[in-house]
Amino acid sequence: MLSSACGSGAWNDPYPAAERGQNVLYSAFTERPKHLDPVQSYSEDEAVFLYQIVEPPLEYHYLKRPYELRPGSAQLPVIRRFDAAGQLLADDADAALVASTVFEISVRPGIFYQPHPAFARRPDGSPRYLDLTPADLDGVRSLTDFAYTDTRELVAADFVHQIKRLAHPRLHSPIFELMAQYLPGLKSLHAQLVEAARQDAGWLDLTRFDLPGVEVIDLYTFRITLQGSYPQFIYWLTMPFFSPVPPEVDRFFGQPGMAERNLTLDWWPVGTGPYMLVENNPNARMVLARNPHYHGDTYPCEGEPADVEAGLLADCGKRLPFIDRVVFTREREGIPYWNKFLQGYYDASGVSSDNFDQAVSLTSQGEVTLSDSMRARGIELVTSVSPSIFYLGFNMLDPLVGGDGTPEGNERARKLRQAISIALDMEEFVSIFLNGRGVPAMHPIPPGIFGAREGEAGINPVVYEWRDGAPQRRSKALARALLAEAGWPNGRNPQTGQALILHLDTTPGGLGDKARSDWLAKQFRELGVQFVVRATDWNRYQEKIRTGNLQLFFMGWNADYPDPENLLFLLHGAQGKVKYGGQNAANYQNAEYDALFERMKAMPDGPARQAIIDRMVAIVQHDAPWIFGFHPKSYALQHGWLYNRKPGNIVRGTLKYQRIDPAKREAARAAWNRPVLWPLALMALLLAALLAPAVVHWRRRERATASPEAG
Repeated sequence: MLSSACGSGAWNDPYPAAERGQNVLYSAFTERPKHLDPVQSYSEDEAVFLYQIVEPPLEYHYLKRPYELRPGSAQLPVIRRFDAAGQLLADDADAALVASTVFEISVRPGIFYQPHPAFARRPDGSPRYLDLTPADLDGVRSLTDFAYTDTRELVAADFVHQIKRLAHPRLHSPIFELMAQYLPGLKSLHAQLVEAARQDAGWLDLTRFDLPGVEVIDLYTFRITLQGSYPQFIYWLTMPFFSPVPPEVDRFFGQPGMAERNLTLDWWPVGTGPYMLVENNPNARMVLARNPHYHGDTYPCEGEPADVEAGLLADCGKRLPFIDRVVFTREREGIPYWNKFLQGYYDASGVSSDNFDQAVSLTSQGEVTLSDSMRARGIELVTSVSPSIFYLGFNMLDPLVGGDGTPEGNERARKLRQAISIALDMEEFVSIFLNGRGVPAMHPIPPGIFGAREGEAGINPVVYEWRDGAPQRRSKALARALLAEAGWPNGRNPQTGQALILHLDTTPGGLGDKARSDWLAKQFRELGVQFVVRATDWNRYQEKIRTGNLQLFFMGWNADYPDPENLLFLLHGAQGKVKYGGQNAANYQNAEYDALFERMKAMPDGPARQAIIDRMVAIVQHDAPWIFGFHPKSYALQHGWLYNRKPGNIVRGTLKYQRIDPAKREAARAAWNRPVLWPLALMALLLAALLAPAVVHWRRRERATASPEAG
């Protein structure tokens, strides 16, 4: 047995022997995707699969930051704005004059769908699988059970069909209400479909219905007419919600008996992207394979200056995708995931609390670097700042922290908020509780998004000063002085002696655990303020947010698209949570800020927009409705045989750019997973030693001749 094991490879290899040396990327997922239908999917767990399969009209440049739009399955749209009289407006016209905005989108010719039974036809040209009976589905459990597949070219009508699906009453698209604000035809279509669904419980043929505001112009062109001005709509065109869905695919999956076999778009998405889903077992394994009909793309030749040094431009101009298959394995626990990564069976891994100390180390300056053990294995550390912000918000409706409505009372409350903003040391928080995986925020806009300034111009002057080429947090002495000006010297009311008590509401997973609560209490105790953290369950917390029944709260926001509007709107008065049910949980309102926001959101990027953003940022820094927390940093590890990985949560269709060196991986796996045979040999020797006396005794008995007396 020992000799036969030699040369057979690692005994702990979890993959089939036939895959060794193949151009396959191995990854893992922890949460099963709930929706893969592009009209419903809206989570990161699903995006890692769906963005590789479907192709929205537009996508982001893989390497450039700030993020830049580029053609996807369609060209960049031609955008025209019109006033109420139907007159064409200039690009820089006031948004208040815009009555409608037209996006004319040209589909790129020569793009074909992945092979699929829905496209299969009989010799006479009729659809082969679009008129199936329940009997035809006997024995069918997977798409591979259909003997024939085919493809067809992508056309403009496929995009229009998908936009109609946003109004489908049985699909419950999460963006229906938002889109209906600018595309009111969705509501009228929804009403028609509700009535049609009431009369017929079967499949709804959307080709029989029109969608006002969306029309097919010709084979490769369609037009979307929005009500008013909504420049950010162009970013929605990078999301699967607006990726094409062919009517015949919809009809194929809508046939009786399909859903019972998990044959649905929610289980088997269909697209024109670089990969297609060929295995879907969300409790164990999911596999993407190269789409043989992919129209092709080339690796970018431009990026950021640091991309050259990182080797991210070495594949300039080469045809994509590089990898043939991607195998995702479900890992419910962090330790097995980490161990398989160290053994070389996963090509990349995240950095979590389970492996942080083993993966990285902190320098004396608090910077995170790769540990020596990781370097010895050729593992690389890739970091990026996420387009997100976590903040502590002040409820501006609370008279203590928001003001009593008088100029004097409002000014005292502002100084109180500034004092607390200075006193709460976010650098220390990030170091202690995030292991350095965050960047203290100066304002709502994360790095990499237009409007965020760097260096001295980008600091929050209320909380920081620029010294020795870096931002330095202002002193606790200044915080105490501001607290006294707010009417709370040493944290007490000088007339009544009453102590200043502040309450922070959060969830147990936010700042509610004991270690973080104790740290917060210590920070404010140094200011003379009593600070109470109240952890409540999610539903109760949301109720407090909705009703404004709190003082301070902890919240986070991930940008849906790389535009400052998607973050600055969180402080827009018209988005007030209590009054309007919006996303402005602080219920902050400033007339100048609100007026600037209305101008800024409709402007193209450029110096004029930057100047308005600078003023808006200065206003909220001065008013301090938030303690501007931190922007989280993502840390990822990758083996030396994996190339072209650049993190950036906004760019999600990334697998086509990645490349592996299978030979280098095989060599590393063999070196790291050699069977250790000497314990088996030792056990064999010990077993032989134990059995030897018995064997000797048995052989003596067998050889002994009968004594004469025996007869």
